[in-house]
Amino acid sequence: VQLQASGGGLVQAGGSLRLSCAASGSIFSNHEMRWYRQAPGKQRELVASITRGGRTNYGDSLEGRFTISRDNAKNMVYLQMNSLKPEDTAVYYCNAIVPLITGFGTYWGQGTQVTVSS
Repeated sequence: VQLQASGGGLVQAGGSLRLSCAASGSIFSNHEMRWYRQAPGKQRELVASITRGGRTNYGDSLEGRFTISRDNAKNMVYLQMNSLKPEDTAVYYCNAIVPLITGFGTYWGQGTQVTVSS
């Protein structure tokens, strides 16, 4: 499974960004998809997840500002981020949980930098 994240950049506080992640190499509709982020000096944390059935889950205090969605026809997952704050600055990673014969595999994209200026 290959994941390619894009859409990061520099934005002022209060602004919006939409991250995209293109998946290939497996049956996308079977994947649970997640976005994680990692700020300098901090542990990687879960931002949002979406199951194969479309059920969503968000990290603490992010629901309402962030929205995860997927387009199975395009093998894409998105993260719409609104009302961005400087503390949202981090590298954002796309993650896929893929069912395998022996269990589940975890795959990561390369990350895309999001910087929110105050």
